Amino acid sequence: MMMYLNANELDTVLVVIQTPEEDLCDLDTHHGLTVVELYIMPASFLTVLILGLPLNLLSLWVFTVRLQRWTRSTVFLFNLTLADTSWLLALPFLIHYHLNHMYWNQGLPLCIAVRMFYHNYFYLSIFFVTCISVDRYLAIVHPLRSLVLLDRRKACLLCAAVWTATLLLSIPVARMTLIQTCPGSNRTVCTLYVLLRETGESLPYSLICSIIGFLFPLLAICYCGLRSIRELRRRPLHPDHLNKKLRLMRLLGAVLVIFSSFYLPYHLSRNAAVVIRAIYPDSPASWRPADTAFVLEMCICGLITCVNPLFSCLTGRQFRNEFYGTIAAMFPQLHHTKSAEPSDAFCCKHLLSSLPWKPNNSLLCARFCVWHPIRTGLS
Repeated sequence: MMMYLNANELDTVLVVIQTPEEDLCDLDTHHGLTVVELYIMPASFLTVLILGLPLNLLSLWVFTVRLQRWTRSTVFLFNLTLADTSWLLALPFLIHYHLNHMYWNQGLPLCIAVRMFYHNYFYLSIFFVTCISVDRYLAIVHPLRSLVLLDRRKACLLCAAVWTATLLLSIPVARMTLIQTCPGSNRTVCTLYVLLRETGESLPYSLICSIIGFLFPLLAICYCGLRSIRELRRRPLHPDHLNKKLRLMRLLGAVLVIFSSFYLPYHLSRNAAVVIRAIYPDSPASWRPADTAFVLEMCICGLITCVNPLFSCLTGRQFRNEFYGTIAAMFPQLHHTKSAEPSDAFCCKHLLSSLPWKPNNSLLCARFCVWHPIRTGLS
């Protein structure tokens, strides 16, 4: 039995089965979201690619070539850098997609891969930062047990488990990613699950990811950081303990800044975009402010790939020294400019060589230079 539909009935059917990203099909209607999608997003992604890729490739080179001894923190930092680099390598496809007026012509497999890379990256970054915080907690609160609980081999296995778990967590993204043809044109879009009209699967998935991938790690980081600081305060006052406490407080502060500046707004805006769709399923106009906020947050979150190399420098002393040394070797003019003024040791050596008597005690030499700043030129 064949059924024939008139024009009005056909339009009704098209509304029901219209593309999940229907507001992106008519780029002339939704000006705010269109400006972000076509201009701000590719510009921000290109900036992140130009800044982040050299930093992370240099970090990978330092990890694989310069560092001779790997600790547990080194393993976690290396995997964090590897996650950054994998996400950056997916950016050219997104940049081309947005510069091409949201026309995806790379096929469904690559569309799925790019969306999964983007989704995976945030949780890989969160989990590895959490691993670093737990590692510091074990080293300070349980220094002896940590050698058994988490040695370097177990750290490698934990990183492999994080990659595997994150990949499994992103399987629904592959299921919800589609290639859709816009009505009335041949333009195809690579859908994003957050912007799907139907929220029966995207809403619980987004909430579960927010709890497992953001809230639990944040609580773990806060607990580990506060317990570690409390343990250092309990110990007798010692310069080494004070330095550890300061480094730990800087690390905890950096982690909290990263979470509050990047991950918290991202998850809030993403869940808001999905929840509003669930509350007002037949009112696309009410979705637009949340959609625009979420897309803007996607642009901002890309900057985390430029911040993580600095976080690695803050966390790993050996990595920091090798990283700065490599940059100094690549740009010797900066090193020479910085070293143009005579150092304290040089001034002391020059002064002591001019003395009629030669102190044979190194400690005496040091004290002499300290107590004679004017004569040594160090004032």
